[in-house]
Amino acid sequence: MEKTQLTGRIVTPDDPDYELARTNNNLSFPKFPKIIVFCRNVEDVVNALKWVRENRVPFRIRSGRHSYENFSLVTDGLVIDISDMNAITFDEASMTVKIEAGANLGLVYQRLWEHGTTIPAGTEGSVGLVGLSLGGGIGMLSRLFGLTCDNLLEVEIVTASGQRAAQLVRANPHQNGDLFWACRGGGGGNFGIVTSLSYRVHPISKVSIFSITWGWEDLEAVFDAWQNWAPHTDIRLTSEIELKAKKANQIIAQGEFVGPASNLRTLLRPLTSIGSPTKIAVKEVPYIKAVRFFDDPSGNLPAHRKRSGSFLKNPFPPNAIETMKKFLENAPNEEAAIWQQALGGATKQFSPAETAFYYRQAIIAQEYKSTWSQPAEEAQNIRWIEELRHALSKYTTGDYVNWPDLHIKNWQTAYYGKNLKRLQAVKKAYDPSNLFRFPQSIPLPPDPKKR
Repeated sequence: MEKTQLTGRIVTPDDPDYELARTNNNLSFPKFPKIIVFCRNVEDVVNALKWVRENRVPFRIRSGRHSYENFSLVTDGLVIDISDMNAITFDEASMTVKIEAGANLGLVYQRLWEHGTTIPAGTEGSVGLVGLSLGGGIGMLSRLFGLTCDNLLEVEIVTASGQRAAQLVRANPHQNGDLFWACRGGGGGNFGIVTSLSYRVHPISKVSIFSITWGWEDLEAVFDAWQNWAPHTDIRLTSEIELKAKKANQIIAQGEFVGPASNLRTLLRPLTSIGSPTKIAVKEVPYIKAVRFFDDPSGNLPAHRKRSGSFLKNPFPPNAIETMKKFLENAPNEEAAIWQQALGGATKQFSPAETAFYYRQAIIAQEYKSTWSQPAEEAQNIRWIEELRHALSKYTTGDYVNWPDLHIKNWQTAYYGKNLKRLQAVKKAYDPSNLFRFPQSIPLPPDPKKR
C-alpha cells in the first residue's frame, strides 16, 4: 500500500522561517514541532491527517494562533495549519456566507462590510474565526444577534470515523445533526478538522459606540452600576467593562449600540451619572470603524500571557466586588485586569441543551488576564490568576472553553456543564479512536465493560 505524502507548504526546524511559523500569540508554554504543514485546500488537510495516522505522529490543528494554553502546538509532532485557507464566498440572495476555516476576524469583517453585512463575533482582528465559533463566540453584537455559533448554518469537517482514514463530511441541522450540535459550543479540535463554515449574515451600516473612563476610587460604584444595567438594557446595546490594576488607575466601560448616538446617550445615563468620569465619548460611526475601535492592537501581538475565566448568573454582592478590588490592588503588573462582557438578550435565545454552549443563563462572561514581558515573571502572574479565580469561585460558575486554563481540575464540567455526556457521545461517534486529543480535549465516554 502506497504511503501518503504530505502536501501544502511544509516548514521544518531547518527552514529560515521556522521560528515565525511555530510562534503563537502566547509566548509562554513554547512548543517545537518537527513539521508544520500550511494547508492550501481540503486535499492537503486530508493528506496531513492520513499521514499522521499512518506514521503514528502526534499532531495539533491550528488556525489563528490564539490558543491561550498553546493547545494548537505540539513538540516533536506535526501541526496542521489551515490559516492559508481563507476564501470567503458571499451569497446576497440568501444572505449567507461560506468562509474557509483559516480566515481571521479582521478579514471576515472587512469582506462582509463590503456587502453591508456582518456576523456577531469577537473583537481582536487576528483571532481565527473557526476556533471562536466552535467555542461559542462572544462580542459587541452578542445581545442583538446572539453568539457566533448561533448564526452558524453548516460546517464542513474532515473526520477520522468509519473505514476511511480521513473524510470530509457536512454537518448541519439535517446532516450529521449531532456533530453540528457539538460544533456550536463544544470547542475546537475535538471531533475533526473544520475546513469551512457557513453563516447567516446581518445587514449593518452605522452604529454608535461609547467609551467611559473612571479613576480607581470609583471602582465599586461603577462596577455595581454596570453589572445591574448592562445585561438588562436595550438588546441593541452590548457592552464590556475592564477593571485594571490599581497602578493603571483606570476603569473603562465600552460598548456598541445598533442605533443613533442620541438614543445611546440616554441609555448610558445609569453609567454616566456614577462617580466622576474622567472621559466620556459617544459617537456614531460606520460599522467597520467600530470594528477597528474595539480591536486592541496589543492583543494581536505575541506576548507572555495567562487567561482564565468564569460566568456570572447573578450580580456580584459587595464582598465579591471587594475581593476583585483587593486582587487588583496587588496585581503583578499594570497589564493585569478583570474584564467582563454583558450577555443576556439574544444569547439566551436557546436553552442550555439546544447547543453545546451551556451557559445560556449567564448574565456576564468574566475573564481574568495578565500579560508580562520576561519569562521569569510567569510564576507570579499565573499564581495571581489562579488565586483570583479561586477567590471568586463561590460567586461564579464554570469557564468559557475559549479561555482554557490547565489549572482547572474539573475542566470538563467547567466548560460544558450538563452537556458533557452528550459531547462524549458525539466524540465516540466521530472520533472513536480518540485521534483528536490534546490536554483538555473532550474524552471518550467510559467503557462500560471496564466498570
